[in-house]
Amino acid sequence: MPASGVSAAAIAARLSALGLSTRVEEQHQHTSVEAEVPDTLSAESWREVLDVVAEADRFGLLATSLNDRTLWAVVRKAVPTTGDAGGPSHQR
Repeated sequence: MPASGVSAAAIAARLSALGLSTRVEEQHQHTSVEAEVPDTLSAESWREVLDVVAEADRFGLLATSLNDRTLWAVVRKAVPTTGDAGGPSHQR
């Protein structure tokens, strides 16, 4: 598992420990974590949740008019530092 996956899994585990249902997905350039946020989440729990997602590279909250709230966090995958960063077609 890439380092981004390990970090995202740790974020998801901490959010789960706070009572949120989480999903982790590997993407091409990042690993994402999503969690449904219940209306009943206390102010103290919100502070803890924000402390957790602050460890990600980006995070946000998607809220709909139906009172659905999805918290998301993204951990970027590391960019290769070797000469193959452009892929095989860019190598000499």
